[in-house]
Amino acid sequence: MKRTMYTLTFMTSSLVTMCQATTQTGDLYANNIQTTTQSITASGQALSPEYPAFRKNEEQQIADNDKRIAELRMKLGRPGENPKDDVRRQKIDDLEKRNAALRARLSGYEKANTDWVSFKRDFNHDMDDLHNAFHDFDNDMKK
Repeated sequence: MKRTMYTLTFMTSSLVTMCQATTQTGDLYANNIQTTTQSITASGQALSPEYPAFRKNEEQQIADNDKRIAELRMKLGRPGENPKDDVRRQKIDDLEKRNAALRARLSGYEKANTDWVSFKRDFNHDMDDLHNAFHDFDNDMKK
């Protein structure tokens, strides 16, 4: 009789211990699922933690480029006054298209969610090329 009591007590305590361990493990999985879902995009991959700050900075630069383009358009005279102005208008249109393409690539990264390092490298390279084009255009305007 004592032997069955000990066996029954042992089995009950083992069952209770296993249930508590399973509950704790389930809580850990639930916490991991909640934190992981916060950083996942529509494509199902996690975004880089650097992306929000990078995007904010680049959007500001793109907005600054829009302002520069508007200023450059204001500096040009009326069409036909100066033959160089027609060429300059074409260059301004090209700068505006490149700036719009950069804006689209930046906003499209969340959907495409490609390799962060290569995206950042390529985007910065293209942004530097655009800034160099602005610098070259400013030098051309001084001539």
